[in-house]
This record gives sequence, C-alpha cells and structure tokens, in this order.
Amino acid sequence: MPGLSAVEPATIPEESTGQQPAAGTRLRLLSYNIQVGITTQRPSHYLTRSWRHILPHAERFCNLDQIANLLHDYDIVGLQEVDAGSLRSNFINLTEYLAERAGFPFWHHRVNRRVGRIARHATGLLSRIRPLQVAEQRLPGLIPGRGFTAARFGHGESLVVFNIHLALSRRVRLEQISYLADLINQYPHVVLMGDMNCQPDSLELRYLFRRTHLREPLERFHTFPSWQPNRHIDHILVTPQLEVRQARVLRHSFSDHLPVAMEISVPDSVMLS
Repeated sequence: MPGLSAVEPATIPEESTGQQPAAGTRLRLLSYNIQVGITTQRPSHYLTRSWRHILPHAERFCNLDQIANLLHDYDIVGLQEVDAGSLRSNFINLTEYLAERAGFPFWHHRVNRRVGRIARHATGLLSRIRPLQVAEQRLPGLIPGRGFTAARFGHGESLVVFNIHLALSRRVRLEQISYLADLINQYPHVVLMGDMNCQPDSLELRYLFRRTHLREPLERFHTFPSWQPNRHIDHILVTPQLEVRQARVLRHSFSDHLPVAMEISVPDSVMLS
C-alpha cells in the first residue's frame, strides 16, 4: 500500500493483545462524527454553543464518556471531528481518551489542521485488533489538511479500513474520491467509512461506485442533523466479499451527527488472529 508504514509503538502498545477475532468471524464497525464532544439538539445551538469549538467546557468530557460507552460494543471505530490535544480539549488527545475509556488497545489519530494552541482538528481510528500497518495521507483540496487514515489487518489476504472526512465542496470531493478510488482498487477487501458530506445518489458517490466495487446497504440511513435527520452523509461502504450482516443508524444524539453501525463477516482467507 503506497505510504503504508509500521504503527508507532506509542500508539499500539507491544504488551496489548486486544480481542482478536478468528478468521471468518464477524466484525462490528462504527463510524461517528463526534463534533469534538459537543451535543447539538437544535439549529440555534450552532450559535449559542459555537464558543465550545474554541474554548474548554465542563460538559465536554461528560458527553465523551457517554460516547465511550457506546463505542465499547464495537471492534473497529472511525471517528471524525476529534481534537488531538489543544486548548478546547484541555490539551487531551480525544482519540486516546476515547480509546482508554472504551477499552480499545489500539488507536491512531491524524491531525488535519492546526489552529495555534486553540484547536487541533483530527480524525481517529480505534481497534480491538492489532493492525499490521497504518498509513495516513493528504487528500487533494484547496485548503490543506483533509486526508485519510488506512489500517491493514490480517495475515494472508488483508482487510484494509479507510477512515475519511471529505470536503464541503462538491468539486473537491470529486477530486478526493478519484484519488481514493485508485487506492481502494488495489485491495479485494476494503471498508471505507466516514463523514463524506454527500448522499448515496450524489454525483460523487455514483462516481465512486462506478470506479470501485464498493457498495452499501439499500436502506437510506439519515444521519444529519441528529435532532431531525434528513440527510444520509455518513457512510460505511464495503467491497462485495465482505458480507453485511446488519447495518443501522444509532439514535444516540451526542453530536450533530448520528453514528452508523455495521456488522460484517470477513472471509476465511483474511486471518485476523
């Protein structure tokens, strides 16, 4: 995999073993844009609670503890809109915090953008399975910062999990998806999860489905806004050899997005343990 490197020991402790699923067993996946631990319950909160995006507040970690309780039931989690340790998060890496609270032995974060000491915008990946390798790369875009994390799991054939947060601009999203498609097509077993800022029938995702073998359940999973969801912009996409056992949106409004959950069966040729 281009740019794939060994995971840093500080991120993946050598003494940790995790809960290693056997080959051919099921994996529980979750993708969640957590909005830096800010609960949003109505449009006016974007104004009245906007200060929480730049300053610390007492409720943030109470909300994050509830999110950690939710994450505890899953094997691999992709997080968007976390903070890598700045003023607003009391200089605590939120990916690491959630990993510890939810009992994940393996975690990795990617910093997308730094705003001095005020904010370190990031994405995070949590896993109960030891990844063999992890990579992070920038995606095309007018504003530097957007990128992806990819983790490779399994001996023999591999399972590759991408965690992304795509741009707000359709033109830039098309560039980003075109870049991702070339990488995805190198692997038979792929999960692509994240906040894609576009719906299944959008030009961008139709293009992605034409360029790759990725697919998602036929149901419409409205995830945004969390208080009255009417847009399906958070996704977990998989290649055909990964059997989808169950997929649903969880009604946990700890953010302005709702989380997407999926249970898949991994082929016996991917030996995760």
